[in-house]
Amino acid sequence: MNSKNTLKIGCFLLIGILLTACKENDLQTVKIEGNRIEINKDLSEDAAITKFIAPYKKHLNNTLDSALAYNPKHMVKSDGDLNTAVGNLMADIVMEQTNPIFKNRTGETLDMVLLNYGGIRSGLNKGNVTTRSAYSLMPFENEIVVTELTGTKIKEMLNYLEKAKTAHPVSGIKIIMNRDYKVKKALINGKEIKENENYYIATSGYLQEGGDNMNFFKNPVNLYKIDYKIRNAMIDYFKKVDTLSFKKDQRFIRK
Repeated sequence: MNSKNTLKIGCFLLIGILLTACKENDLQTVKIEGNRIEINKDLSEDAAITKFIAPYKKHLNNTLDSALAYNPKHMVKSDGDLNTAVGNLMADIVMEQTNPIFKNRTGETLDMVLLNYGGIRSGLNKGNVTTRSAYSLMPFENEIVVTELTGTKIKEMLNYLEKAKTAHPVSGIKIIMNRDYKVKKALINGKEIKENENYYIATSGYLQEGGDNMNFFKNPVNLYKIDYKIRNAMIDYFKKVDTLSFKKDQRFIRK
């Protein structure tokens, strides 16, 4: 037997011994220790790390705070009963920015937009509108999707809005409720809703999956992924306009 064969046999024997030893001597965790380190103002700053990140921090802040547009009037999410200026801003921007993408991909046109009141995370101050403004309004990574719903499902949506009694942002639809929040009239594209027709509604992926109990969005006739975040739609819109002109209007009211 030559030396190479002897070496191979020796290696195989060694591996076999090690595997047998591992099987016979199972390792077990005896103890796990951990400490909670609170991050607060008492922690000292690492000067080297601060110096290293300083140029990146400056560049990021300059990007976030560069003016994209101008807002002539302060907007808050509590300034209306069933529609607000900032809610209308979000819904109308989703409509305007999504519609060309959707039409290019499908040949169809959006009928309406429905978002959720809770998704508006801040107001919009008077003055310069920046990328940071968009992040404050929509800090979540919510993607825009388009659901194709039957007229029957749209009626379920209206029932939901009656119970919610909330200024959920809408675009493309006009809803008039009585003082008890019962729908008196609802028009999409200026027309009565027909149960045997289908409608294309842009919303967020979160709501389409049943977020905020909007279960009428589940199991649509078709679902279209747009690959576009709501926040990015706002940033793109801010970049292409000079001055914002959103306000409360008559799209969703009680009387």
